[in-house]
Amino acid sequence: MKIGPVELENPVIAAPMAGITDRAFRILAREAGCSLVYTEMVSDQALLYGNPKTCSLLDISGEAGPVSMQIFGSDPGYMAEAAEIVAGRGAWIIDINMGCPTPKIVKNGEGSALMRSPEKAAAIVKAVVRRVKIPVTVKMRKGWDESSVNAVELARLVAEAGVCAVTVHGRTRSQFYTGKADWGIIAEVKKAVDVPVTGNGDIWHPADCLAMMEQTGCDAVMIGRAALGNPWIFSQAVHFLKTGELLPGPTLEERVAMALRHFHLLVEIKGEDVAVREMRKHAAWYMKGLPGAARLRDLINKAKSQREIKDLLEGLVVQSNG
Repeated sequence: MKIGPVELENPVIAAPMAGITDRAFRILAREAGCSLVYTEMVSDQALLYGNPKTCSLLDISGEAGPVSMQIFGSDPGYMAEAAEIVAGRGAWIIDINMGCPTPKIVKNGEGSALMRSPEKAAAIVKAVVRRVKIPVTVKMRKGWDESSVNAVELARLVAEAGVCAVTVHGRTRSQFYTGKADWGIIAEVKKAVDVPVTGNGDIWHPADCLAMMEQTGCDAVMIGRAALGNPWIFSQAVHFLKTGELLPGPTLEERVAMALRHFHLLVEIKGEDVAVREMRKHAAWYMKGLPGAARLRDLINKAKSQREIKDLLEGLVVQSNG
């Protein structure tokens, strides 16, 4: 699959997730064979004002590409300026967020609220495409709600406006992340546009990737929540699509080793204090379903240093071997 001049080595893509897909996560996802990663979404206004925290989200130093940087906003002019800044930060691709359902985003007419204003959405795309020389893509939802399903209409408009690819999450904004994703809408979009289409929603298992591609005809699949504490989903998905063979899941030792590597990257990138706070959620995901996971989560939530968390995780392996 190609997004403009950017050629992806396989059809397995990691979804952008706020508070999750930082540089540490992206490095692990790429090492696991994922072909494209995204930054967390960044606000056009924060970029224009030079907000230091926002700018740090776009730090891709040391990463093997391609990396797509996702921006959100509701004004064509501001979005074009923000896109220019992002392109200058080394992005391979710029993605425009038209799918975020969060109330604080949609109340400003941003994210999935743009699905209620298709003409404005197309105007934003046109302005961004004119301003930058790198590929521009859009991530959208099925629609605002079941009474206004318009992904096909919006996909046609943004394709005409110059995007190189679209991603469709098969849920409406009103569903947030509940209920079942509608893969049928992904198939409809794929039939309606000539640009590559990535399907998103309810990919929990490597076999789901093949099922989605067969049922919808989509060019690639995007994996989101299934990758939390589970970067192996990417290598398993790539292998399954190539061979039909399901690789075994990680052992306890492998889960702990990966959690420690994730933690080490966080410390290296963000410093110990921030890493300790952020690792609490990641450790819970890595250890989910293991005996004693609830108690371990409580202990890690109380930990205040790198050494404490490291000892707790390594202790899990010692206990299992004892």
